[in-house]
Amino acid sequence: MHLSQATPRTRKVFLQFLDQACAQADALFLCGDIFDAWIGDDLATHDPPPWLQEILQALQNAASCIPVWLGRGNRDFLIGKDLTDAVGATLLSAPVCLETSQGRVLVSHGDEYCTADVGYQRFKRVVSNPWVQRAYLGLSLKQRRAIADWARRRSKASYHSKSAAIMDVTPDAIHEALRKCGARAIVHGHTHRPAVHSLQLNGAERLRVVLPDWDFDHGSARGGWAIIDNSGIRLQDATC
Repeated sequence: MHLSQATPRTRKVFLQFLDQACAQADALFLCGDIFDAWIGDDLATHDPPPWLQEILQALQNAASCIPVWLGRGNRDFLIGKDLTDAVGATLLSAPVCLETSQGRVLVSHGDEYCTADVGYQRFKRVVSNPWVQRAYLGLSLKQRRAIADWARRRSKASYHSKSAAIMDVTPDAIHEALRKCGARAIVHGHTHRPAVHSLQLNGAERLRVVLPDWDFDHGSARGGWAIIDNSGIRLQDATC
């Protein structure tokens, strides 16, 4: 969803989505990149800005209706237990195997499967280091925000210099993840290439369901989610 102060229309559609989930779903999993950037849980627990307070209240309302899990993405990998406790949600491990009516389903943000992007994987290892995170969180909010802005600019610049193949998942990584979990399907985001792919693994059909990114503020509106129920696994478009 990449929610931020700069995406009011996307935030509005997301709030509508949470209301719909409360009315129709048994559980909700948000698999990372909920926020365009997350500079620490203290942003939410100590006088959050109005746009963020609205999102936090909506998440809290949803978590009072159905179980809600919040996952970490490459933009909001610093989401922690203070945030999930504040809204009544549970921190989602990555990846996680779910037992569903469609069999075992592997759910993840998806960036860990983009193994051909060596530079990104190196960056992820560095920022996942607890010592690095502790040092960053020790900075002021202003300093952290400046670093996050710099990182976003650098990420956008590198995006245009990388091939499409490098930024997509690696088939071998997907196959290994499915084998390790014993899953019938995998649901992930990160690549911004929504689709339902059929693949073969050990002679059996498997599914790879790629979640869409959300943007209702810049040109063509897009967004959506995956539904897992007795009818199957499918993507549903969000509407404004």
